[in-house]
Formats: sequence, structure tokens, C-alpha cells
Amino acid sequence: MGFCDLVGISSNYVKHDFGCSDTTANFLPFMVFIWFFVFSVPTGIIMNKFGRKRTVQISNAITLAAMLIPFAGYTYTSCLVAFALLGIANTILQVSLNPLLSNVVNGQHLTSALTVGQFVKAISSLSGPFAASFAVVYFGEWRYIFPLFAGITLLSAIWLQCTRIVETESAASSSSFKEVLGLLGNKTLLLMFLCIIALVGLDVGMNTATPRILVERCGLNIEEANYGTGVYFACRTAGAFIGSFILAKFSSTKFFRFSMAITLISLIVLLFSDDRIAILASVGVIGFACASLFSIIFSAALQKIPGKANEVSGLMITGVSGGALIPILMGLATDAAGNQTGSVIVIIACAIYLATFGIMFND
Repeated sequence: MGFCDLVGISSNYVKHDFGCSDTTANFLPFMVFIWFFVFSVPTGIIMNKFGRKRTVQISNAITLAAMLIPFAGYTYTSCLVAFALLGIANTILQVSLNPLLSNVVNGQHLTSALTVGQFVKAISSLSGPFAASFAVVYFGEWRYIFPLFAGITLLSAIWLQCTRIVETESAASSSSFKEVLGLLGNKTLLLMFLCIIALVGLDVGMNTATPRILVERCGLNIEEANYGTGVYFACRTAGAFIGSFILAKFSSTKFFRFSMAITLISLIVLLFSDDRIAILASVGVIGFACASLFSIIFSAALQKIPGKANEVSGLMITGVSGGALIPILMGLATDAAGNQTGSVIVIIACAIYLATFGIMFND
């Protein structure tokens, strides 16, 4: 799942290599995350026919193809095609993998288990900026990271194929597209769906904006600024790891509310700060505080209607398309404002919605 976060540093390198504006460069995240809007619900439906494990393997095959394209030919167009395929693959993966996990882990511990999964995902996200910098230093081009990611994809596919998992039958195998969308008639599911949009938008927004803020306000070059993304994902990794233990014992509601309070305070600091240490500290705290929120929302949604876990998963993962919408809004706001303050304001708007949901949310 963490491969989709590669688009953050990639958009910055593409912007630099091809002289793009913020809005044009942010079409890379758009090409990744728009497919969550298009394919999530259909994937949830067809998963009833093909099975969860087989659907995950389809996503691995598409990911493998996507990782080879920018390495074979590096143009702006090839990057758009590659990240479009990566987005399609990641959509299929995120819809199918979370319900597959529910066949392995007891429902009572699903939130904690999903958070452990987010910890593993965060390791992938954390590795991206450092892998790109390593590739630049030792191979002369950042795109040498793609063969590495292709190899990891192949390894994970082989490992999963060798793992025996007994899948439970879905009680809603005959659900239609209209019936799945009809689940949004449930007010709680609708609010959770909007939370996923806001949360993924915040996450992708921080991923793409952090290096640009450091370049603009602190005068760093792109390689130095990419370590800001590394700080974000390092703290996100730590937050997911620690959160998995906290959520196994304590209230998800209180944890969610506290996390959003810390996030809002840190975003206000980020909005006004020009100091490198203060910026990195704020970015780190935001990554740490938000690391477990996806698991809380997703687990609560899956348990809302257990008999339709596949369909609810597809519906919730549709909200990941917020990673396409929010960066475009950020790019427009930044180009209009003439600086990265516009991006931070859009991210703050996402955080305000999440905080509002947290006030209403109960376990």
C-alpha cells in the first residue's frame, strides 16, 4: 500500500525535471488517487466473485507493470501512465487486503491489527525519500528506485501465494453498484466516507507540500528538502507502531479527539513558521498524531455492517480519492497565493472536518 506515497517525492522531482507549475506537478497525485473514486466500489463487488486473495494478486501484477514504465522511458507522459496504473493497482489492493485481514484477525482486535498494517505501510512510505536520494547520489537518477519497488512487489506476490488463508463467504454477494452506493444513506457511514477523503487528502497534502515549504521558506535544494518528507513518515511510522498498542487497550474515541487537537495546533504553527526546526517539528507531530486515524475509521466502518464487509471496504476506499482532489486544490491555492501558505490552508480545512467528526464520534 505504501507505494502510492512514492508519488509525493516523485511529483517534486518531476516538477524540477520538466519545469512544471505546482498545479501541473500535482496531476501526478491526481493520476494515482482518482482511481480510488472510479474502481473502489466495482472492486468491492467483483471481489465476491474472485475472492479476496486472488484480487490482491491482481493488484500485485498491475503494480509490477507500473513500476517498470518510468524506468524504461522517462517522460512526463510516461510518469502519468505509470502512476495511473499504480493508482489502479493500489485501489484494488486497499479494497481487498483489509477484508482479507479480517479473515485472519479476530474482529475485536481488528483496529489494532489494521494499525500494525499501517505501521508496515509507513515503513514503505518512509523509505521512499531516502531511496530516491540514494539513487541520485549513486546512480545519478532518482528513477532507479522503480526496479527496487518492482522487486518488492514480486516478492510479496510470491509470499502471499504461498500463504494459506481460509476466506469467509460474503453475505451480500449479490449487491449491485446502486445498492453499494445506497450504503451512504447510513449517516454514520457517510460521515466516515468524508473522513477518509479529508484524512487521505491531509496525508498526501503533507507528503507533497513539506519539501516545497522547506525549499520556499528555508532555501533548501530538492534533495535536502525531501528529508522533510522523511521526517513526516518516520514520525508516522512511530505513531502507527505506538498506536497499535494504545488502541488495543484504550478508547478509539478519546484517541481520535486527542490526535486531532494536536494536529490542528501543529498545523497552525506550520502555517506561520519560517524556522526550519519548527517546520520539521510540526511536520513530525502531524505525522505521529494522524498515523492511526485511518485504522480507527476503517475498522469502525467494517464493523458497522459486518455482513457487507467487501462492499463497505470498497465504499470507504473510494474516499481515498481525496488524495486526488486535495492536492489539486492545494496547487490552485498555492498558485493563487503565490506561496505554500495556500497549501497549508487547504490542509487545515481537512483537519477541521476531521476534528468536528471526532467530537461526534463514539466507539
